[in-house]
Amino acid sequence: MELTPLIPQGNQIIEGYGAGGFRISGHRVEGSVIVFPDRVVGWPASAIAEVSAGNLEPVSAAGRAGAVELLLVGTGTRMTQIDRSLRQALRADGVVIEVMDTGAACRTYNVLMAEGRRVAAALIAVE
Repeated sequence: MELTPLIPQGNQIIEGYGAGGFRISGHRVEGSVIVFPDRVVGWPASAIAEVSAGNLEPVSAAGRAGAVELLLVGTGTRMTQIDRSLRQALRADGVVIEVMDTGAACRTYNVLMAEGRRVAAALIAVE
């Protein structure tokens, strides 16, 4: 069975990660990113300590607009917890956070996006 046609046309698919960036829908993107089904934006976080409500504002805005209900946070090569206040800040905008390593976040994003879920992924780039 061919799986590619099941993904809505124009949606962003994470095809690979590593070497300090990602391959998304046929394009190489350097550094950390936030991936939405309809777009990819650069993200200045290179470590979990740099993740903040301020640099996740694009996700908060999408949550307030009803476009995102779940944010997958890829924390690098190892899963690490994020600050509770950050969870609460995004929750106030209608977004629930799930934390996992970057590889798991990439795979999970693709599955949920293909299912039509309102999902985004904030991914810390790994070497």
